[in-house]
Amino acid sequence: MKNSMRQTLLASTFCVSLWSVPAFAQVAVPAEGAVAQAEDGQPSGDIVVTGSRIARPDLELASPVSVIGREEIQFRQPGSADDLLRSLPAIRPSIGAGVNNGSDGSSTLNLRGIGEERTLVLLDGRRLVPYGLNGLTDTNNIPVALLERVEVLTGGASSTYGADAVAGVVNFITRRDFNGIDATTSYRVSERGDAQRFKADVTVGGDLGDRGNVVLSVGYTDTKPLLHTARDVSQVPISSTTGLFSGATAAQVTIFASPTNAALGVPASSFGAVVDPATGLLRAATAADTYNTNIGTYFQTPLDRVNVYAAGHYEVTDGVEFYANAMFTRNRIATQLASSGTFGNTYQLSLNNPYLPVGVRNQLCTARSIAAPACSAAAAVQGGPGTPGYIEVPVIAQRRFTEYGPRGNLFESQMFQVAGGFRGDLTPSLTYDVSAQYGETTQNQTRENWGSFSKVQQALRAYRTPGGIRCVDTANNCVPLNLFGPNGSITQEQLGFIDLDAIINRKVRQTVVTASLAGDLFTSPFASTDIGFAVGAEYRKISAASQPDGPSQIQGEVLGTGARTPPDVGEYNVKEIFGEVIVPLIEDQPFFHSLTAEGGIRYSDYTTTGASTTWKAGGTWEPYQGIKLRGTYQVAVRSPNIQELYQSPVQALGNLTVDPCQGAISAALAALCVATGAPAGTIGSIPAPTSGQINNTTSGNRDLDVERAKTWTLGGVIAPATLLPGFALTVDYFNIRIDQAITQPAQADILNGCYSATLNPSLTANAFCQLIGRNPLTGSLNGAGETPGVILSYSNLGRIETAGIDLGVSQRIKMEDLGVGGGGAFTLGFNATRLNYYHFQATPNAINRDCTGYYSAGGCTNPRAKWRWNGRATYGNDMFDVSLLWTHISAVQLEPFRATRLAGDVPQPGGPNPSTILDAYERIPAYDYFDLALRAAPTENIELALTVNNLFDKDPPLVGSGVGGTAYNSGNTFPTIYDPIGRSFTLSVRLKM
Repeated sequence: MKNSMRQTLLASTFCVSLWSVPAFAQVAVPAEGAVAQAEDGQPSGDIVVTGSRIARPDLELASPVSVIGREEIQFRQPGSADDLLRSLPAIRPSIGAGVNNGSDGSSTLNLRGIGEERTLVLLDGRRLVPYGLNGLTDTNNIPVALLERVEVLTGGASSTYGADAVAGVVNFITRRDFNGIDATTSYRVSERGDAQRFKADVTVGGDLGDRGNVVLSVGYTDTKPLLHTARDVSQVPISSTTGLFSGATAAQVTIFASPTNAALGVPASSFGAVVDPATGLLRAATAADTYNTNIGTYFQTPLDRVNVYAAGHYEVTDGVEFYANAMFTRNRIATQLASSGTFGNTYQLSLNNPYLPVGVRNQLCTARSIAAPACSAAAAVQGGPGTPGYIEVPVIAQRRFTEYGPRGNLFESQMFQVAGGFRGDLTPSLTYDVSAQYGETTQNQTRENWGSFSKVQQALRAYRTPGGIRCVDTANNCVPLNLFGPNGSITQEQLGFIDLDAIINRKVRQTVVTASLAGDLFTSPFASTDIGFAVGAEYRKISAASQPDGPSQIQGEVLGTGARTPPDVGEYNVKEIFGEVIVPLIEDQPFFHSLTAEGGIRYSDYTTTGASTTWKAGGTWEPYQGIKLRGTYQVAVRSPNIQELYQSPVQALGNLTVDPCQGAISAALAALCVATGAPAGTIGSIPAPTSGQINNTTSGNRDLDVERAKTWTLGGVIAPATLLPGFALTVDYFNIRIDQAITQPAQADILNGCYSATLNPSLTANAFCQLIGRNPLTGSLNGAGETPGVILSYSNLGRIETAGIDLGVSQRIKMEDLGVGGGGAFTLGFNATRLNYYHFQATPNAINRDCTGYYSAGGCTNPRAKWRWNGRATYGNDMFDVSLLWTHISAVQLEPFRATRLAGDVPQPGGPNPSTILDAYERIPAYDYFDLALRAAPTENIELALTVNNLFDKDPPLVGSGVGGTAYNSGNTFPTIYDPIGRSFTLSVRLKM
């Protein structure tokens, strides 16, 4: 079986002609059905065809597939799959090493930018156990050292792989039939001496006689963090509206909003009233009193990873081969935020607090209409609630615990997966494959140095005795807290008492059982190639649970979270049957070198959403050899994941620079602010969002149904091997529309829908206003758990549309063909995506947001450039390679407050008001990055490589901290798209035996 298959493979596939030459690398170029390659460039007996279950070497699909070959991987020297794929034009940067505030410790992929949950990640054509409740794959688990290539199918593949492949598939394909030892070690460092990364991998493999092969790969990666304060662009947080320093929460205490500055007898200020150490009185706070919230935060999150992967196959007897693989990965990823503090929590402050300055006490008494004699008497009370004369008042006393150091979020995950099965030939034209796999991901999240709300409150109820200072409640060895002193006044003993390291445990389990038959039928009257088919069935079960510790489940108990983290649990299973067929209709006829039709269908029965069907139809027409037209049409459905179904209400943060209710506002708008939860007395003094962020509350919806997508691609391939050897051109148009999409409304949709006089001319409390909940004390959209902020729940009311063009060009020229001595070859590769449009409408009442070429805080989040491309030029011979990679990102701008199109072609305004953003931050020019790669092979067994990233040390754009989504607009820029590290050098040594 294997020998005949290999002989056939040697003469086949356009993809191999582009990618199997070992000395020359290219960027990802759209190709056709790709097959597995052995280490020596010869095809193995294991055929992997991305986008089809018909494992046939002559298969050429109608769907476009981009391929990143092993040479390209070696040139880039990635530390993880995220490093390798983040800059690809078809992929929108997602959660990964460049995300600090908002990361869950994973690294995910987002094809076409329509959502990570619509991109399916495979390893050798098989699913990986998800990382979390959202069902996404953590690409940190991919064994990069063992990769042969990566295939990216961007035409949708739900009928082949399942519902979550709406946007397409990223298939990581490992080396097979590996013999020998391959050991590689690499070290990266920036020109400034930071952002270091060490990586070491060893792969060992050998044959089992002539009946099989086993391979084992072990790797270790250690990536050091890069702090925001290590780069000029992010030394301090900068307001996108003023261009000035925009820290938050003074290191020394700020009495804020409860009571108001006016009641305290000091001038109005959106920053509250701060204790003046020179006078011991409260004065109006200014921006100069705030804290640099970029201290301790990351541009690049650290990674400590150990991965082990093993695979083998053995031919038990003719027609029966057993195969298995197992993998284990342990990841430690840390994120850091600025120091914890009291934030916007409301505390009961006793007037006999020993650290409360006398002047401040008197101001508080005046504000609360407490008579001077009673105020003085209360100050002298030795006791707590219930003691005669004791008085306490509610205050929002904001103070950063700078003595604590940064807040840490440590994510430690362990993932293992085992799979095994049997495959072989039932007849010369019929093959079978039966397999099962099981995987688990266990994640422990530890919040370090966050602190306890209840212990802060306990420590504030303190008084002075002749024997010293003591807490009213001495439980747990309470230590009174000096909240009113300058930076450095909080002792380690005080911190030790309020300390709280909260823990959240999560576990995901996945079981998959698959059986399939594939083979040949008969031939069309006008073709010589048999019709190929595949049929099969699959069972999948996924369960996931999140179990926080006790403090995390208490509303606002963990300082800095603002809300509780409830336990969540859910599961579902699905039974599916599927079928595919590829029909060569006409071959070797005038104007019909080949004409092929293909189709596929999958019927799914989910325990959560019931039965659904997805299908595809497509075909290719090659009028002349080397010139081909291709197209596909797919109808897909996606069932909601566990998070979308079962997530309990939780709070997170969203970026907002200006609160519509802050400052001087009209009477009509003031009434609307009161209707959404602001106390009437706060109008005119509602503060700006703290750190440019407000609360968002999200929750799942158990009534969700499937979303429905229609995807079609149309394109062509020109590869005239006779007229222009080594040349290939591909052009493909893609169009994706998702109806009844499982979405959450954009923050801007809700805020504008309620407060915008254009969208809500009468300024009446409408359905959007019902999704806003303000702080009951300050009227802001910030605060602890009593402030839901903007409520973003899942529904099936969304619609997503996107379309664009993919372009790929490659050319390989042998030097001898040009009459140039020295041997070797010159290769060019170019891969581009032109985004025609991206539209998102969360609900029928929401704006149909056009994010094409835009970024914004509330809707479009990180930039969505119209043009992105990679181009690589390489010269190489047997001794060395020199290669230059060009990455281009076209200009983008702030989403304007402008007319966008809704149903009925009625223009409606949407997006943030650009008048609140500085002109300098409303546009990012086109960016071009260049990376240089050098490889040398001084001996047959040793290979040296040097990669210089960001060759010209281009700085990222400065746009401030309030123009994009919280996760992506970090360090005053967008670090997932624009490089904050600067010029860096990666040196590696590879030993092959």
